[in-house]
Amino acid sequence: MLRKTRIILATIFFVGVTLLFLDFTGTLHAWLGWMAKVQLLPAVLALNFGVVAALLLLTLLFGRVYCSVICPLGVMQDIISWVHGKTKKKNRFRFSYSPAKKWLRYGVLVLFIIGLALGAHSIAILIAPYSAYGRIAANLFAPLYQWGNNLLAWAAERLDSYAFYSVDVWIRSASTFAVAVITFLAVGFLAWRHGRTWCNTICPVGTVLGLFSRFSLFAPVIDTEKCRNCGLCGKQCKASCIDMKEHKIDLSRCVVCMDCIDTCKEGAISYARRRGRSVPESRNEATNESRRAFLTTGALMVTTAAMKAQEMKVDGGLADIARAEKPERQTPIVPAGAVSLKNFTEHCTACQLCVSVCPNHVLRPSADLDTFMLPEMSYERGYCRPECNRCSQVCPAGAIRPVSIEEKSSVQTGHAVVNLDICVVNTDEVSCGNCARHCPAGAIRMVRKNPDDKESLMIPTVNEERCIGCGACENLCPARPLTAIHVEGHEVHRHI
Repeated sequence: MLRKTRIILATIFFVGVTLLFLDFTGTLHAWLGWMAKVQLLPAVLALNFGVVAALLLLTLLFGRVYCSVICPLGVMQDIISWVHGKTKKKNRFRFSYSPAKKWLRYGVLVLFIIGLALGAHSIAILIAPYSAYGRIAANLFAPLYQWGNNLLAWAAERLDSYAFYSVDVWIRSASTFAVAVITFLAVGFLAWRHGRTWCNTICPVGTVLGLFSRFSLFAPVIDTEKCRNCGLCGKQCKASCIDMKEHKIDLSRCVVCMDCIDTCKEGAISYARRRGRSVPESRNEATNESRRAFLTTGALMVTTAAMKAQEMKVDGGLADIARAEKPERQTPIVPAGAVSLKNFTEHCTACQLCVSVCPNHVLRPSADLDTFMLPEMSYERGYCRPECNRCSQVCPAGAIRPVSIEEKSSVQTGHAVVNLDICVVNTDEVSCGNCARHCPAGAIRMVRKNPDDKESLMIPTVNEERCIGCGACENLCPARPLTAIHVEGHEVHRHI
């Protein structure tokens, strides 16, 4: 019964989080967005102490339930391992006990915390479980989902139905796509061969929760009087944490999947309140583990608190034209609600959730080394419409704070810069005015190229005080390969 309950809850969380990355309409986030916000690392970076405290309390009470139910990467490993177990009958009992690789677990955790503290997020977020799964879902699963939607749209069109509509399917960043593929293959291979190896040797969240789960109130307990030493429980344990020779369960690695309980034919393993330690250890070792748990969690909290303290398609009836090349921006553009470039880079987990829900194809992962995989704005495929605030509504880590539609129109994320040398007014001697005509802030005005000649063609000028950096001018400029007007980002946003 416990195992079935765990599987049902894990399925709900896994499907719900996955749908957040697949849903390009943005309708599911109102119902399921909380599932992203209860992931541990986003909650820590957002300084959501209520969620963090609840997850730690959950671990102290019931063990690493987070890893087996809430974490989508953990559930994905269980699915892969289960599929492998079904391929051949003998694969059902293919695991065996192996001692914990503490040097690797704590070494990776220390490097992870150092990476966050020093601002090397691109390295740290490579192994963060929620972020890793987000990149897999956004880059590998979402295109398949969108192709399926387009197939339904094609069929519906022939039945004179508009129940579905086609969407563009494209790779937003080749480098991030490659990282997603490599991560999926690495995690998938380990899960296929060894079950939860990634969780118990690489994942920093699993290591932190493992320090607390050693002292959980409820845990799998072995009744040595009933046990016949058949070894089936150890062969079924995908965490490889059951030592049947010593009748021990390493609770720091146990993910409370309940498989061992379901496997034991003698009822020798039960999930019950612990009256003593299931893992005998000396008082000094217990003290060291407790101290390590306190220091590790304290370091993680202090690090994020310190980081927080430092912040304080063509439209309009125009003809379809080739897309422009991405301009070289001196400062990246980040969405309204990011507050500043510093705040954004310090809190973003690069999970790609905001990229997935952006309806205008403005957000895409960065390929620059210093901001690798972090979302940035670019306007080759669309522009940031003032009436859209989806990215600020879905960010679980506080990198993009919630911004209302009314507030967004007054947030200046950047300003437009004109290069008259490549403006079609000068290169082709034709009238244009696309940038001024479509500017929602009225920041672009057309003036005479020659003020003394009333017949002179009109050229654009930008009022930087009114420009909000939405990119409508850049997206709709007909100059190619580079547009004659582009947006430069602001390191600190301001209200106008």
